[in-house]
Amino acid sequence: MQRALRTRGSRWGLTRLALVASALVVLVVAAISPGATAAQNGNGGKHRMSVTLLAHGLQGTVGSTIGPDGAVYVAEAGTGPGDAGRITRIDPWNGKATTFASGLPARVIPLGGAIDVAFVGSTMYVLVTAVGPDVGGTSVDGIYRFDDPGFTVFADIGAWAVANPPATPFDLSMGVQFALQPVADGFLVTDGHHNRVLHVSPAGEVTQLIQFDNIVPTGLAVAHHKVFMSEAGPVPYLPATGKVVAFRRSAPVKVRDVATGYSLITDVECGGDGGLYALSQGESPGDVEPGSPALPDSGRLLAVNRHGGFSVLLDKLNLK
Repeated sequence: MQRALRTRGSRWGLTRLALVASALVVLVVAAISPGATAAQNGNGGKHRMSVTLLAHGLQGTVGSTIGPDGAVYVAEAGTGPGDAGRITRIDPWNGKATTFASGLPARVIPLGGAIDVAFVGSTMYVLVTAVGPDVGGTSVDGIYRFDDPGFTVFADIGAWAVANPPATPFDLSMGVQFALQPVADGFLVTDGHHNRVLHVSPAGEVTQLIQFDNIVPTGLAVAHHKVFMSEAGPVPYLPATGKVVAFRRSAPVKVRDVATGYSLITDVECGGDGGLYALSQGESPGDVEPGSPALPDSGRLLAVNRHGGFSVLLDKLNLK
């Protein structure tokens, strides 16, 4: 399981909130193993889980993935402006962390940079955001491909976003892309700031798949020709606006709710057991500034159940 986040939900701060949630998933979910706490899964069975710390000391982590070698690959953006992005490989057996690739654009503001990572076969792709001229940077917002020994721009999403502004209000013309999901004909990308899902072709061509209202799309997962997407929801991050939704890509695209009931849902993933899982960053802090973090120690790993809601697998999660 990996990660994933935005206006007033759509503003800079909300993306920062996604960064916090995803870092927690990298460190906690990747380390889940059979153990002590039982909970109902989405199919009526039971999971027994415990949490151990797999790796620590990561800087500005958001997205992660399992690579073709079975290791965990993490996008590290650094802790602040000027920090160059890199991809870190974590051995799942001993937690040893090593730099796999570096040289990605440096952070310009205290969010963004290298934000997600995915593989297509043995080729690595990295989603980089908030490094362009709209935040005072000089780099490309978009998808980078790793061509050993370095990265090249595969898709310039920022330039496309400027030429194709969203239907919802925004502050950053290039958007704030959040999740990168490989599909058979390219990639899907969520833009939490512009409230939409984009499609990127194998040639790097960008098109809009679907435009949403201010619902703050976050993580993505795909199974059986169906796209699952998590929504953080806008301020004040009510449990009713923290959702997992589903849609098919065939026109017209129709979105249906799959589960709701917890605030700040920041990622969704399909399990090998056929279940559907989600991450809640935690309980809403109330009517606060966009991007304010959830209450401490209130994060939860969730399983979608048959009743349109979630069952709690792990609770009291926090970024520490």
